[in-house]
Amino acid sequence: MVDTVLASPTFVLPELSDAFDTNQFAWIDSSAMLAGATWAPLLGKSADIHGKRKVLVITLIVAGLGGVVCLLAPHISVFVLGRALQGAAVAALFLTVAIIRDICAPKFAMVVTGIVTSGSAVFGIVSPFILEIATEAFGWQFVFVVSAVFAGVAALCVRLVIPNSRNRTPGKVDVAGALTLGGGLAGVLVYISLGQEFGWLGIAPLAILIGGLAALTVWYLVLSRVPEPVINIRGISLALGLGLLVVVMGTGAYRSMLQLFSLLIDVSPDEGLGYGINGPGALGLMFGIPSIGIMLGGIVAGAIATRVGPARPLAVGVALGTIASFVMFSAGADNLPIAVICSFMLSMTAGSLVTSGFNLASVLAPPERQGTVSSMVMVMVAVGSVTMSFIGSAILAGNEIVVDGETVNSSTGVHTYIAVAGCTFILAAIPMAFLVRKLRGHADVPAEPHPGAGA
Repeated sequence: MVDTVLASPTFVLPELSDAFDTNQFAWIDSSAMLAGATWAPLLGKSADIHGKRKVLVITLIVAGLGGVVCLLAPHISVFVLGRALQGAAVAALFLTVAIIRDICAPKFAMVVTGIVTSGSAVFGIVSPFILEIATEAFGWQFVFVVSAVFAGVAALCVRLVIPNSRNRTPGKVDVAGALTLGGGLAGVLVYISLGQEFGWLGIAPLAILIGGLAALTVWYLVLSRVPEPVINIRGISLALGLGLLVVVMGTGAYRSMLQLFSLLIDVSPDEGLGYGINGPGALGLMFGIPSIGIMLGGIVAGAIATRVGPARPLAVGVALGTIASFVMFSAGADNLPIAVICSFMLSMTAGSLVTSGFNLASVLAPPERQGTVSSMVMVMVAVGSVTMSFIGSAILAGNEIVVDGETVNSSTGVHTYIAVAGCTFILAAIPMAFLVRKLRGHADVPAEPHPGAGA
């Protein structure tokens, strides 16, 4: 279900842009992830207090309703509202990870986390081929029909099968703090989106940015100091902070590349623009085969983490992403076979980064705070994804050219886009090196619980 919210819409970005007469493809693609960043702190804290299963069912229902709104949307504003509701699916991912920590032994939980966070890519293996045929027959709406149905089925299965959590934190949810934090994050990220269209110094974008920064400042100086803050930012250890920094940059770089692939597929190399990988089966090859990489990256990262801890698999993911980005920059922007290989490597990066990020957080957090800490990982994934996608969109928009009377992306813009993603991976390697050094010689693999201690 999460894949149908975050990945599947990227398959139909050109159709969505045409349907709503907009070139803001980054906003169409990332609005759900943006909303997820604002949902996550509130839902993570709520799950620790009121129970993970209950909150998970609610998020699935909300995500399903969002799919229905997108399906019936007559205008881009209504569509974005639906995507905001679908953003609850982001919470579904980290809540699932937190539930795994409740019902599995620690080392086994690392492997299961890899299976759950990346195993959904099984759907991604066949979905591009199916969606390519289905969207031609039924239109882009088919994507959101599938998403709504999956959300309903998932909510029913969770309610019937998943046990109630026994690890809960007494207290209350700081709703004001959650809304202020979420609103601040949204304000900053919306500015990044609107700035490229209305001007970085435009009145409306600047007002939104100032409002977002003001909300974040109020939250940090006032609301984060309350007895039970929605996120205890001052309680974040150095190791966890470094891990979150790696996740925000690494996943952001990967998500931006995924967005670029959907645009490259829409252009034929025969057009002579210096980029473009359109060809027979290109959609299936670029998004189907690499789904295997997501599964391998996540599951292998989880298995390795049981022996050496999650930091080293996280480092391997960053290294793979760096290599793939610069191979893509050198020879893959107009070469389908090389692009498929690079996409496969980047997909392994994605699986490794997300799984290792969650595993690292679980190692460094007590059982009663798994929901809150997992939500922090998801916030980093969302912020990185949204920020890098909008930065990439701005790079392309700033380097457009006119060919035969039609405005298109230039080769300079595409290659600059790829280079920025590669440099972001390199930057992620800096805190990664400190993290590996910090955990060297320390027990970053969780010990098995004593008999009778409870799963």
